[in-house]
Amino acid sequence: MCGIAGIIQADPFSFSKEQLKQMTGSLIHRGPDGENLWQNPVGNVLLGHRRLSVIDLSEAASQPLHLLDRYTIIHNGEIYNYIELKEYLQKKGYSFRTNSDTEVILAAYDHYYDECIEHFDGMFAFAIWDEEEQELFAARDRFGEKPFYYSINEKGFVFASEMKALWAAGIERKPNLQMLFNFITIGYTDNPQRPEETFFENIFKLPAASRLYYTPSTKELTIEKYWDIDLSVQHKLIADNEAADQFRHLFSVSVKRRLRSDVSIGTSLSGGLDSSSVVAEAVSLLTHNSPLTSFTAIFPGFEKDESAFASRIAGDFNLQQQTVEISVNDFLNDWEKFLYYQEEPFGSASAYAQYKVYELAKQYNVKVLLDGQGADETLAGYNKYYKWFWQELFQNRKLGGSKELKAASALGIQEKFTYKNVIAALFPDIASVILERQYLANAVRQEDLTRDFIRLQSKEAYYSTPATFSLNGALYFNTCVHGLEELLRLADRNSMAHGREVRLPFLNHDLVEFIFSLPAHLKIRNGWTKWLLRQSMKDRLPQDIVWRKDKVGFEPPQKEWMKDTRVQDMIHEARRKLVNEKILKPGVLTKPASASSSHEADTYDWRYLASAFYL
Repeated sequence: MCGIAGIIQADPFSFSKEQLKQMTGSLIHRGPDGENLWQNPVGNVLLGHRRLSVIDLSEAASQPLHLLDRYTIIHNGEIYNYIELKEYLQKKGYSFRTNSDTEVILAAYDHYYDECIEHFDGMFAFAIWDEEEQELFAARDRFGEKPFYYSINEKGFVFASEMKALWAAGIERKPNLQMLFNFITIGYTDNPQRPEETFFENIFKLPAASRLYYTPSTKELTIEKYWDIDLSVQHKLIADNEAADQFRHLFSVSVKRRLRSDVSIGTSLSGGLDSSSVVAEAVSLLTHNSPLTSFTAIFPGFEKDESAFASRIAGDFNLQQQTVEISVNDFLNDWEKFLYYQEEPFGSASAYAQYKVYELAKQYNVKVLLDGQGADETLAGYNKYYKWFWQELFQNRKLGGSKELKAASALGIQEKFTYKNVIAALFPDIASVILERQYLANAVRQEDLTRDFIRLQSKEAYYSTPATFSLNGALYFNTCVHGLEELLRLADRNSMAHGREVRLPFLNHDLVEFIFSLPAHLKIRNGWTKWLLRQSMKDRLPQDIVWRKDKVGFEPPQKEWMKDTRVQDMIHEARRKLVNEKILKPGVLTKPASASSSHEADTYDWRYLASAFYL
């Protein structure tokens, strides 16, 4: 896990090594264990690396790493199956001088060329310079766990793990007001139609599951997608026990690979089903007797505090539990530093709670953490997925006989199946158009925004709906198009702000592909979300964890924090800045600030607070 930065230029004098040094210097938090810079003989390629030592701590594994006097790589992330790949490549005649996964990437690239990424189980963003072909090849992992930002102009192609490194190289910082409009009005932090777009006009991100080629002599940039989930692959007749067995096997392989490390490993623990499942599997696979360390954010007195559940898991699995109690004073003290690491707006204060958990891990010198992210998006963990499941049942004329509506209601689920869901089930194309128009209409009616800002920025609303109005269609949308990406961005920024590495076992691509091949009733059944995960873990976790009815979603007391007069002052300052930029009407300055919880809709004051810093 590291920070990478690079400059590819036709003219060797457009950018200097000193500028590269400034880029890597801005990424020191991502790689506090070392720094190296490299320039090719001609001087048109400059690659820099900040190192966070996790696999092979020796100096020989430092980057940039070279192979055959031809290839040079800088890499951020981990290839979890590097041991198996290395054994295969050794049989093909490759020899290795390190025990790093990065050297395996280089050999795999020489062997498979750009198809090497199809053999990787990992989270990664890497760039390989081919001195013979005079071409840059770069790639990003399937779900977008690791970041890759770039800017291209007449001087060359500049890229890095974070945008602050591009700014350090002199790339203009110009806010993307179209993105800001959509964030303020509908809460989107990305553009589902153009996944390369960021909150800054001249800076782009390499989309997840994509590879990139750049040739400096012709200034030709090519980007293509190398992986997707095939929703047509369906195991409709698979038995419950067979599905559970296969799920357990794939999950175990994923966790086992993600335990590979030459430094200490711990785990984030909320007390929910997902993080508890990761703990249970990890503890069963560990070969040493020392207890696993867990890290938990607690909010005493808050109705959604999960510390009792987390303590239960910590006790049952003999974890060395560490907790951090987060207050509004912490929030105030850390706010600007926290925003500096994020680089783009974010939807709620849950991101800050995660930041403090990784800070806690740093205090206890635990460098790698396992986390449960990804299960909700693939296994249907949120209440919003009920309507998609019910619509699918209605389409197949099975809703009434399934008794799913009654079962969900008995569990306290407030979601309803109305005539709107009937229309969506019968006429999905029409429903999609209606929903998009409604969101655009609501956006342009946002009363705080100036008329000119609306007129200039509302030409295109980024609101999108799943291509397929089914449960799998909705899960695919949130996993691969819009939803999970923001959570992965936050996990990366919050962990790397403290020089920590976070690994996500639920995002092994073989596991995800298998989950998507399963019928909907294995994801939601008898009113229970994530039914397959619950079924798979029912003999390994306490029953009150397996069959928890309340879905908290790692929520801090954001509403209470926003009622604090000091936070309200911050909100008014954010509003003032947005008024000065002619985004908000002056009248907003006399309105009382509105407090909202993390998962409420239309949290406008939070969005003002989270976005004004980036203008």
